[in-house]
Amino acid sequence: MLTDHQDWHHGQLRLPSDPGAWYQLAAGGGWQAVVADTTHPIAHDIVSARTEGGHAGQTAAWCALPFAVPVLCALATGPGVTALQTAIKAASAEGLPLHRTVVALTSPGEGRLPPPVKAAATMLQSQVATVITVPFDPLIRTHGLAQPTKLGRRTGEAAAALMHAVLESAHHKWGAPLPPAPRPAALPAAGLPS
Repeated sequence: MLTDHQDWHHGQLRLPSDPGAWYQLAAGGGWQAVVADTTHPIAHDIVSARTEGGHAGQTAAWCALPFAVPVLCALATGPGVTALQTAIKAASAEGLPLHRTVVALTSPGEGRLPPPVKAAATMLQSQVATVITVPFDPLIRTHGLAQPTKLGRRTGEAAAALMHAVLESAHHKWGAPLPPAPRPAALPAAGLPS
């Protein structure tokens, strides 16, 4: 995972929005895995691409990358799972690979999940590869991943379960061990004729 280890309150890094650029980065750098954290609104992207016609949306481009396992994150609240369910319906209508998608429900505070969130998680289990609940960790809220060795035990367990779910989804689709990914063509140098 590529991370900047900045405090949570710092702005996001400016990163390429084209999924193919991330694939180029992974292949060029010899990475075995790349975790790309995006914030684009999935349901809006899918519907916009369909209504504008003629081009695949950002979400479809991410899902089309070789060996890509989508991970959808949502707050474990009523509005959070409602938005997630809308995104799942849009992805299903578009034919995106929900069968290999992993869902992470992040708890916004201490305590048990509300009954509507539990019900939504149960219903989602049959539509996606796995649903993982990530517990509230006050350290992440205040410092992000700047102090990863101080994260709570339950947070570490959830991170391990999430990583295992992604790998299991990839193995289920492409086999174990995973075959080597095809290397993309090199990008032309800026300013040079191609």
